[in-house]
Amino acid sequence: MNYIKTITTVSCLALFGAILAPNASADAWNRKSEITFSESVEIPGVHLAGWGVLPAGTYIFKVMDSQSDRHIVQIFSKDELTLYATILAIPNYRLQATDKTVMTFRERAAGQPEALRAWFYPGRNWGEEFVYPKVKAVTIAKETNNPVLFTPAELPVEVPESAHLMAQPMIAQLREAPIKAMQPTGEEVHIAQVVTPPPPAEMQVASAPETATLEPTLPSTASDLPLLLALGLMAITSGFVLRYIARHI
Repeated sequence: MNYIKTITTVSCLALFGAILAPNASADAWNRKSEITFSESVEIPGVHLAGWGVLPAGTYIFKVMDSQSDRHIVQIFSKDELTLYATILAIPNYRLQATDKTVMTFRERAAGQPEALRAWFYPGRNWGEEFVYPKVKAVTIAKETNNPVLFTPAELPVEVPESAHLMAQPMIAQLREAPIKAMQPTGEEVHIAQVVTPPPPAEMQVASAPETATLEPTLPSTASDLPLLLALGLMAITSGFVLRYIARHI
């Protein structure tokens, strides 16, 4: 009888633990990160008109799509109601992972905003190195004396507030756009000369749903709590039944 009581107690505690435990990995698939810039920062990609440079402030970064060795990153307002930019990126390696989000920049001359280079999610060696339009990459490479990733594809740079209306065609273009590296000398080289590609296992990241668009996604209100509560009640009921049977055997 004591054995049956022990099983019942452990089962109930396990179920209640599942009900009360927070969903710690809710944002792991899209690497949602809250980033605060103390100064203005220049960004690449397709952005809202007038937002090629982000003012100092707090923003939300998410990986929207990562179906191959290239990723698509989106930058939202802190409340996630406004999407400022959709950026093409490729995996970028760092020797040691950290437990904090890390952003790297390309330092420029005084009076110019630093150019965003890469974003590393906590606990990961592989981050996102951002791809600039060709004209901007030429300028930044010369100013910083470092190679800069770019795409020669003719992609829109600024879009109006109603950008969500052209989301899917734009994202399709980003998925197919060629990527190269611009040397400080103005020479175009293959990205393999300046970036180490990750092993295949590192590229297997959950992708955003195919229905994702440039509209910010509202948080889901659905929950597994009712199901877990029902399972807990069933376990408690089963425990009482088992104890009754044990007492009358």
